[in-house]
Amino acid sequence: MPVEGEASSCPMARKKEDEKTLKPCCACPETRKARDECVLLKGSEEACWELIEAHRQCLRSYGFDT
Repeated sequence: MPVEGEASSCPMARKKEDEKTLKPCCACPETRKARDECVLLKGSEEACWELIEAHRQCLRSYGFDT
């Protein structure tokens, strides 16, 4: 049994703690990078709709409202 103040060894507990401190700008770096590169190279959000939606879904998986 964990002692009060001691870090939990349960991965799910750590994930919940990490989610509380995670900021939207730091979440989903892989999908963010692909989205940003696409928009930069193609010059429009319309051309990168699938990558934008993939990034939004990733953010939603962390509990962010997009």
